[in-house]
Amino acid sequence: MTDNKRVIVVGGGLAGLSAAHTAIQAGCSVTLVDKEAFLGGNSTKATSGINGAGSNSQEKNGIPDTPQQFYEDTVRSATGIKKGDLPQNAWYELGKVLTYESADAVHWIQDKFGLALDATSRLGGHSYPRTHRSSSGGKFPGMEITYSLIEAYEQLCKQNPQKYELINRARVNKLITCPNSGRVTGVEYKKKGQTHTVKGEAVVIATGGYGAGVLESGSLLEKVRKDLYDKKLPTTNGKHCTGDGIMVAQGIGAGAVGLTDVQVHPTGLVNPRIPKERTLFLAAGALRGEGGILLDNEGNRFCNDLGTRDYVTGNMWKHDKAPYRLVLNSKCAKNIAWHCAHYCGRGVMQKVSHGNELAKVFGVAPSVLKATFDKYNQNFKNDSDPYGKPASFYRGCPWTLDDEFFVAHVTPVVHYTMGGLHIDGKANVLRADDKSPIPGLYAAGECAGGVHGRNRLGGSALLECVVFGRKAGKSLIEYVKTVQGSGAPATTAGGVVTITIPQADGTSITVQITGTGVSTGAPAPAAAPSGGASETKEAQEYTLKEVSAHNTEKDCWVVVNGQVLDCTEFMHDHPGGKMAIMTFAGKDASEEFNMVHDKNVVEKYASDYIVGNLKPSAKL
Repeated sequence: MTDNKRVIVVGGGLAGLSAAHTAIQAGCSVTLVDKEAFLGGNSTKATSGINGAGSNSQEKNGIPDTPQQFYEDTVRSATGIKKGDLPQNAWYELGKVLTYESADAVHWIQDKFGLALDATSRLGGHSYPRTHRSSSGGKFPGMEITYSLIEAYEQLCKQNPQKYELINRARVNKLITCPNSGRVTGVEYKKKGQTHTVKGEAVVIATGGYGAGVLESGSLLEKVRKDLYDKKLPTTNGKHCTGDGIMVAQGIGAGAVGLTDVQVHPTGLVNPRIPKERTLFLAAGALRGEGGILLDNEGNRFCNDLGTRDYVTGNMWKHDKAPYRLVLNSKCAKNIAWHCAHYCGRGVMQKVSHGNELAKVFGVAPSVLKATFDKYNQNFKNDSDPYGKPASFYRGCPWTLDDEFFVAHVTPVVHYTMGGLHIDGKANVLRADDKSPIPGLYAAGECAGGVHGRNRLGGSALLECVVFGRKAGKSLIEYVKTVQGSGAPATTAGGVVTITIPQADGTSITVQITGTGVSTGAPAPAAAPSGGASETKEAQEYTLKEVSAHNTEKDCWVVVNGQVLDCTEFMHDHPGGKMAIMTFAGKDASEEFNMVHDKNVVEKYASDYIVGNLKPSAKL
């Protein structure tokens, strides 16, 4: 039985949430611990979609894909063997689990959380269009998928706080183990300077990778890939991605694999307003999947635009003619219009009305781009691409100067870390010494290594989170059935066990258990409204001109749907990073905000930062 068995999930991205919901669906109680202010992690930033081979959506779209073909594509990406027969030792268990369970992962998201995921794109390294997103747009796929799981978990915590618990702004620094059996029985974490513990029957590590270490001296990434650190590359990772979960598990003897395997994605988006910013948005691989082409600073192609990420990045460095730009014509952009509009709103993509304007962006004569387009059209017609891009992968032909274009400055960026904790096909974390499973410890998502080999295919990050998050959930379900004892939560601080019991009237009773006995606190008053104010104040009104004066990192106001927010402190907690806020410093961000968020997000997560309202007729 799993009823009343408590499990702990460390990390609130898609992998952790997938594990949590799988455990919940089997009757377990769950405590989710995350070191950030908000759940989601890097999962909410995923821009292209989630892979699935043999899915219902592919069948409806007439795509004859199979798990075996996806497996082969994954192995070729993982090993770098692009052509010819694959040797028997190239095939590996985790790759098979990822690909053969991919359709089920997509169906689980569709069936359990009501998402469409009805459109598919072909990304670099894939034989078929298999990267799923919802055709209606409205959000990046990572945000759409992850936020649906976040909302479902938060609702469960609200409905039954004794069974489902969320602890944020809490950094796990130790795994607790049974001294006799060695099984993992809880975690220790720090919050607001105090040390706490949570006990449970099993723990899932889902803390993400270590790509943000490129910005941090002494980081895990600097230790394992100093060459990348010394390049001072930018990253797409949030500041939380420092490898905490990997190092904590290693502290109890867990093994790690492939830590030197770090993916540098070719298309980080450079904002011309802040060209030296090192935390960047990513240009979705689907932009190239829908026909976007990469051009050097002379307006020429230099590689197969749909090659794998390591191939394209390697060619950018070898060719050495930056700045590189990603270009879509109107026919290519039509199928991914929402993404293009969003990037333009963020200031990292530009729309131009004619090829002559595009030539000015490059600083070349229009005849140069015409020659590039003519050659590209001829390659398509004769299936003779000099870089090996099949004509069947071409989109948007014929390309002419008499068209509209979307163009973005792109640069290589540390994006994903393939290395991590050593796991088996059931998401058990394995010991470093004898490769045996550590009882009660599981890992999923980017913190687990060996799933993608040396290079990850686009669309497989979200897939990995769901497949191995569910694997971890299913494995711990079977494991906790064998564990004796109660799964009731116990949180400790400084040697004192504190249990908070919510009451029906909104108050709570606190029970403290120490070595000298038990003490009971009086009912605590109901929580104040999220705004935190004890008195209702009349909202101040501001004009856009007044808001525009607050446009620096030390004094940053933003307008969202008629409300004025002081984001000076909030930007450091924002899941999208500082740049996502600073892009709109002193401006009205409503249009772009509504493209990726539900309208209740401000009241739900940022009501403390509302300083007033925009005057109805306010104009600059």
